[in-house]
Amino acid sequence: MAHTYAIFGATSGIARAVIRELAQRGSALILAGRNVPEVERIAADTHLRYGVQTAAVAFDACDTASHAAVFASVIARAERLDGLLVAFGTLTDQKQAERDVAAAEAMIASNYTGVVSIVTHAANYFETQGRGVIGVISSVAGDRGRQSNYVYGSAKAGVTVFCQGLRQRLCKKGVRVVTIKPGIVDTPMTYGLSLPPIVASPERVARDIVRALERADGDLYTPFFWRFIMLVIRSLPEPIFKRLSL
Repeated sequence: MAHTYAIFGATSGIARAVIRELAQRGSALILAGRNVPEVERIAADTHLRYGVQTAAVAFDACDTASHAAVFASVIARAERLDGLLVAFGTLTDQKQAERDVAAAEAMIASNYTGVVSIVTHAANYFETQGRGVIGVISSVAGDRGRQSNYVYGSAKAGVTVFCQGLRQRLCKKGVRVVTIKPGIVDTPMTYGLSLPPIVASPERVARDIVRALERADGDLYTPFFWRFIMLVIRSLPEPIFKRLSL
């Protein structure tokens, strides 16, 4: 039997690649996002290209008061929900967030608060079902605070710790929680940035994510070598680290 997945943040670059990977496997997809016309277009195109069942749902990560109703709408459209992927978030200007508290709060709301809200609704659903997988895209930026992106990184660090605790809670209920930590990915989020040679394609990351959704439980660094890069960065003594420009 084909699986059914809900993708929150369906218009992101990584999400689009994941949608294609899952559709090629015959999975039914419920796509949720703020740009409803674009979500509907992706859902219709995926259905036509791959012949899988799709549905589109309006979802605003920062409107947490609506999340219970949104998740109920997702469940209503699914014969059964096997998994969920959280793929939304924003990467805004660090310098702006340093000067403007409102900008910092907006980044935290979209990257952390909204994630905690919708994932909590999903966790309670899957716990009741006694099965399922929750995938959450965090970031290697959350492994250690760096001057270049510490506001964004702090939100992702919060997501990582939230998922660690949730994983411990739900493993006893037959539910897997996968924390996905991409490195630098060539998507619209990184448009205009100076990207290093180790930048990954969304398609590469999507393949890793789908494999993890199928059978993994724990942290996924993608591409894999970011696990070793971040191990080195985390291991740097603080007196040395704080003098670096990272």
